[in-house]
Amino acid sequence: MKVHEFQAKKILKGYGVPIPRGEVAKTSAKAKKIAEKLGGKVVIKAQIHAGGRGKGGGVKVASTPDEAQQLAKKIIGMNLVTHQTGPEGKKVKQVLVEEELEVVKELYLGIVVDRAQAQPVIMVSEAGGMEIEEIAAKSPEKILKVAVDPTTGFMGFHARKLAFGLGLEKELNKQATTMISQLYKIFVEKDATLVEVNPLVITKDDRLLALDAKMTFDDDALYRHPDLKELYDPDELEPLEVEASKYKLNYIKLDGNVGCMVNGAGLAMATMDIIKLAGGNPANFLDVGGGASAEQVENAFRILLADKNVKVVLINIFGGILRCDRVATGIVEAAKKVELKLPMVVRLEGTNVEEGRRILKESGLKFEVAVDFRDAADKVASLTKTLK
Repeated sequence: MKVHEFQAKKILKGYGVPIPRGEVAKTSAKAKKIAEKLGGKVVIKAQIHAGGRGKGGGVKVASTPDEAQQLAKKIIGMNLVTHQTGPEGKKVKQVLVEEELEVVKELYLGIVVDRAQAQPVIMVSEAGGMEIEEIAAKSPEKILKVAVDPTTGFMGFHARKLAFGLGLEKELNKQATTMISQLYKIFVEKDATLVEVNPLVITKDDRLLALDAKMTFDDDALYRHPDLKELYDPDELEPLEVEASKYKLNYIKLDGNVGCMVNGAGLAMATMDIIKLAGGNPANFLDVGGGASAEQVENAFRILLADKNVKVVLINIFGGILRCDRVATGIVEAAKKVELKLPMVVRLEGTNVEEGRRILKESGLKFEVAVDFRDAADKVASLTKTLK
């Protein structure tokens, strides 16, 4: 689960991490009042779940409260397009109004899970304010990484090594070690998958502040954090993804035209890969899970077809826990209810596969049967080409 910048900063503040003074505004009039309170010179920052807001016009500096109101009026309600939103962009519904700081230097500080090492990794860099992916690709030597063994936990020397790597003077070094320690505490205690401060800034009066903040949390651990659950913003998600979550379906919308229904995350990933390999373009990731009922399969089918970009449907099921006959029943019920007119390719293997095929064959539906995984991908790729 992602949260907004202002929500991430509230968490930082609760752990004693210094942040700029600021408040959230949903109207331009409110933005003006906040600017007056902060002394007039402020930064107006669009609040959406995406990076690159400044490049897209979602971050502006105001010199007076009146200018803050004018800028907030332009940003609130705009459709902000960044490299992370995709071409469709996201509508801005609120802005963060913060005091303008005199910044001397920008740094980077972040914590992620390194799945290759199966450990949290803390990263720092003197090249803050830039995209860390770009730094890693072009100048990896500028990033200092320290892995933390979960069995022994975070130690003081971890923070000291990272702070020293930033080349900070004594007082700032002390502030950095404290901040790194607190960020790791947040990472562990809140079951985060990402805690990032970019940029971490040094101000003219020798303070370290988190000028921007990004956090994501493990969805499967949210039951332990009712406070984090309250930060969930469904407006920032694809409507179909929100709908899918109601039925405990794993659905992610993509930009292709081949609608995929698969059971199992690994098989779903492999299905998308082989569709691309065959020359097609998947429209979604949709995993109905290993124990889906006919009702869940029906709901999955309905959500899949609600995407207007879908031109061909691929059903790829390996019946282990989820029996093929149960899937077939769900497909037939859903297809009849939505009056399916799109071409469909079905590949069934596993438990009760013959019964599943019989149900599909006697359903009256028009579909192509694939003999294997590759044949299924080739068939949908061929169909999409004929539909262009």
